[in-house]
Amino acid sequence: MESFLAPGTHIKLHEHVQDEIVSWVPAGVMRHDDPQGGHLTVDADHLMIMNSGRGFQHEERTRDDDPPLRMLQIFVRPHAADLEPQIQHGRLPEPEANAWRHVFGPTGSEAPFTVRNAVHCCDIRMGLGDIAVLPARPGWRTYFFVFSGCVEAEEQTFGEAESGLCPDSVEVRIRATAESIVVSFVVGPNAQICRGGTVGDGETVQRMAARARS
Repeated sequence: MESFLAPGTHIKLHEHVQDEIVSWVPAGVMRHDDPQGGHLTVDADHLMIMNSGRGFQHEERTRDDDPPLRMLQIFVRPHAADLEPQIQHGRLPEPEANAWRHVFGPTGSEAPFTVRNAVHCCDIRMGLGDIAVLPARPGWRTYFFVFSGCVEAEEQTFGEAESGLCPDSVEVRIRATAESIVVSFVVGPNAQICRGGTVGDGETVQRMAARARS
């Protein structure tokens, strides 16, 4: 989900249940606070994952002197309900030009941050004309999102905020037709998932939408 926060925005204290929420900020600043005493800054160098489990409250804000913020909040459904809630926050590996950077992966993987299900996330910064092979795993599916710029894949063009799905674990090359930032997700299609939660529960989403319309 793309999130846009203007300078001086305050999203008041609210609760998430079950969802694993990754805050990925390629530029700008998002500020997190929670009742457990967490006062965290998420920016291009730092990632935050809220493994909300049976319930975690937090609030988000930007200061008046912060730049306008466009970020991704990545929601992963866990493998089971009512897991232990926790926060992960820390420095990301330094990005390298035209090289995939491992952002997060399943618990027990070698990824610097983890979620409680079968998904690996990587990002890449490509220059004009750069070519890269999308990450893949046998039997898994690769989904990619062009955060900025424009790329070509399989004779198709994908511009900013457009995405593609590779249904087979075959080698797919992308070529940047402009300076680009691309995020990829390699997902285990047979993973067990919890369908409840603040976002994963369709009925909850409908109630939230109804309140927004009223």
